[in-house]
Amino acid sequence: MLTKRIIPCLDIKDGRTVKGINFESIRDAGDPVELAILYSEQGADELVFLDITATVEKRKTLVELVKRIAAHINIPFTVGGGISTVEDVALLLQNGADKIAVNTAAFKNPTLIKELSDAFGSQCVVLAIDTKKEADGEWYVYLNGGRTKTETKTIDWARQAVDLGVGEILLTSMNNDGTKNGFALDITATLSNSLPVPVIASGGAGTLEHFKDVFEIANADAALAASVFHYKEIEIPALKKFLQPFIPIRI
Repeated sequence: MLTKRIIPCLDIKDGRTVKGINFESIRDAGDPVELAILYSEQGADELVFLDITATVEKRKTLVELVKRIAAHINIPFTVGGGISTVEDVALLLQNGADKIAVNTAAFKNPTLIKELSDAFGSQCVVLAIDTKKEADGEWYVYLNGGRTKTETKTIDWARQAVDLGVGEILLTSMNNDGTKNGFALDITATLSNSLPVPVIASGGAGTLEHFKDVFEIANADAALAASVFHYKEIEIPALKKFLQPFIPIRI
């Protein structure tokens, strides 16, 4: 059985790490380079960097900041935000990214996924999906940092993207994001159990047990969190020690 991964996430706005609740009420959470170094030293399995306003502000992600972070860490590094061309990805990989995450641009132009997969390999291409459960009980895809609802069901978009060459799914529940009430186990399980690629669960981590649940109940391949790590409510070494008796994990 493959080991499960613990992944801190740096949501970046104006060059700083930030965190919100349900994609709103954004507040500062620290210096991204300092946090990246800390998480690498603590034993994080990977690091994700998301420039959360790049798409809305119609600009590219912060390449210089990516380069500075990459110079200080020795774990796989995924970068997302404002990526819409093969050239964007080439630049980020040249500056230290190992994988890239696409979201809105891929939804609007699905052929981008195939272009990126053909150019760099599917293992390099992560599809970030921001999803929200609506009154009808279905989970729908949202774009532009959670600002724009679509009529596309999350499982349908995920399947299409995998067929086009996505190698991994980063699934963020907007309902759970920042609440610390636990991950969205239902939609995470739906994707994890029906897709042939790894699924990273994101949104809602608040306790050690939440991580255990998303691995054991929802069958996630990785769990991503932000505020509980940024504000030192959960330390990565303690989390891994807690999980070790239950879940295959790298200490």
